[in-house]
Amino acid sequence: MKWTPVESSVFWAAGYAEDNGLLYLLFRSGAVYRYFDVARRQYEEFLEADSKGRYFGRHIRGRFRYERMRRRQ
Repeated sequence: MKWTPVESSVFWAAGYAEDNGLLYLLFRSGAVYRYFDVARRQYEEFLEADSKGRYFGRHIRGRFRYERMRRRQ
C-alpha cells in the first residue's frame, strides 16, 4: 500500500489496499485509521473531492467499520 498525499486541513494522506478493500487515512493529528470494506470507487471519489473533510463526513464516517492504528511519527 502506498500513501497518497492530499490537500486537506484534516488529512495528510490516504492509502488503499485494493486486494482487501482497506482504506487508510492519516490525519493531521498523526492518527492513522483503517476502514474496512471500502470500494475502490469511494477511495477515488475521496481523492477527487474538493473537500476531503466534507467527503469523509458524508460518505465514510459512521458508514464503515474501522480501527485506530498507531500514531505516525
